[in-house]
Amino acid sequence: MFTKPLAIAVCASAIALLFAPAAPSLLAQGPQGRGGAPAPDPAKPQRLEITTGTTARYKVQEQLAGVNFPSQAVGTTEAVTGVIIVNPDGSIAPASKISVDLTKIQSDQSMRDGYVRGRVLETDKYPTLDFVPKRAVGLPSPLPSGMGAQAGFQLVGDMTVHGVTKEVTWNIVATFANDAVDGRATLTTDFATFNMTKPSLARLLSVDDKIELEIEFRTHRTAA
Repeated sequence: MFTKPLAIAVCASAIALLFAPAAPSLLAQGPQGRGGAPAPDPAKPQRLEITTGTTARYKVQEQLAGVNFPSQAVGTTEAVTGVIIVNPDGSIAPASKISVDLTKIQSDQSMRDGYVRGRVLETDKYPTLDFVPKRAVGLPSPLPSGMGAQAGFQLVGDMTVHGVTKEVTWNIVATFANDAVDGRATLTTDFATFNMTKPSLARLLSVDDKIELEIEFRTHRTAA
């Protein structure tokens, strides 16, 4: 049996845990780097390799039959791979590339997923989204380091979806540690740009032309 003071302490601890605030978002937390990692050599290229915890998603506004307000279709996947190599002068090395496996995207409706993969993305022919960065705009050079360092910038490059390649610009906010760079990249495009057919189903009255793409990324940072 607990003594009375000990019982009160245990109850207080349980209440504190119950009402403790939720963990902050990925971006607010910053990179989950090792505290003892040495500072990277600014004279060497920085290799940023996508790691576990990275998530890509699309968002599209849709209007369903029998519903008086629009809803948002959201599909996600963690099947994201690739690496970006940033040279000491801030230029992007040609070996840089990010790929998203579109066959793995899932929303909250399997019927929608089958239609999107089969009729919109045609993933049997075009299974991936590939982005080859060419230049960064506003990225500090050399890259920041140390826990909590942050920067907002744009990454311009060629994106290939549905067999069509277009130059696009991702807007990025990132936080930097000695051995990690994490953050969020966003891009707005549309179906016509990549020759994709907008979904058309019996329950679907309309679909917005705009497609919002987002990648919440985690990368391991090393000297290349």
